[in-house]
Amino acid sequence: MSDSPGAPRNPRSPGVRTPDFAALHPSYRPRESESAPAKTTLAQCFRGFLPIRHAKEGVPLSLSTLADQVGAGCAVLEPILRRMEAHVFAAERLHGDDTTVPVLAKGKTDTGRCWVYVRDDRPFGGTAPPAAMFYYSRDRAGEHPQAHLANYAGIFQADAYSGYNKLYEPDRKPGPILEAACWVHARRPFFVMADLAENARRKAQGKTPAPISPIALEAVRRIDALFEIERSINGQSAGQRRAVRQELSAPLIADLESWMREQRAKLSRGNDVAKAMEYMLKRWPAFTRFLDDGRICLSNNAAERAIRGIALGRKSWLFAGSDRGGQRAAVMYSIIVTAKMNDIDPQALLADVLNRIAEHPANRIDELLPWNWRPLPARSDQAA
Repeated sequence: MSDSPGAPRNPRSPGVRTPDFAALHPSYRPRESESAPAKTTLAQCFRGFLPIRHAKEGVPLSLSTLADQVGAGCAVLEPILRRMEAHVFAAERLHGDDTTVPVLAKGKTDTGRCWVYVRDDRPFGGTAPPAAMFYYSRDRAGEHPQAHLANYAGIFQADAYSGYNKLYEPDRKPGPILEAACWVHARRPFFVMADLAENARRKAQGKTPAPISPIALEAVRRIDALFEIERSINGQSAGQRRAVRQELSAPLIADLESWMREQRAKLSRGNDVAKAMEYMLKRWPAFTRFLDDGRICLSNNAAERAIRGIALGRKSWLFAGSDRGGQRAAVMYSIIVTAKMNDIDPQALLADVLNRIAEHPANRIDELLPWNWRPLPARSDQAA
């Protein structure tokens, strides 16, 4: 289903028109006859990252009806989504990531993107509820994250995607965004070249083992020493984390930099170990920023965990049927992933909220946010 020409543009995804869900479904609440499949569609399929056709098994509803119910659900959840969005982008530090979303096109599929921004203050003792916001775009142009983060200023933990570069310009308005690089991402190529366990498996299978790089093995050992320190301070205050890092991590970082520069000088430009070192050394300020700021994590795992289900789900749903389908999926992923981050059952949350929101006071909408939500007490049947 294509978007109508007059649909407004999403300010956080300028290349994609946002369907006016409220105009299409002004006050949706599932009728009793259709509420069960609607809740199944919204909760079970999106929670399990499955195609909505799974929701119609044993239910006499067409796929288009189920798709309409998803759109209707997105319409009434819009006020909750906007409050979640404000909460996420009020964070002092954000995690960001993206993944591919195949989108149906004429005779083929295009490669769209799903972006996620995660607020999780728990590693540095923060008490704000964790939350995730997802956005869909038709491509991976840098204008999309630049629009998503247009009003944000703070720390941004992400990979080295070039589309983020404009965010880090010092004269950026409304304020600077500080890049914090991911040590897990940097460690990965070294680990591949030093994976003794994988080589043992290959040898047991009769395959030729890959050569083990002693330099890569040493890089992994040094990086793992940093993560060992981080495990001991997880959940402590930002000040406590900074103090420990200055005492224990800073000397290791200084030694690591000297060692890498020494080893890099001995390697050819095309060497895989040299490339992995260059990746880090070119971004050394972003990699070492955590030493002076206890809010920063060594990894971007919070964003990778949030988006992992989409990568797994692609094997089941194969592609999004349209841009509108991608936008609806982003709405549902935002609410369901946030619910799971707060140890809330997404299916119970959605079933209750969809039943209540049409009559819920607008000035109390925060009561229905995933981290505030509480189910209504069960009503006892009145005597006849």
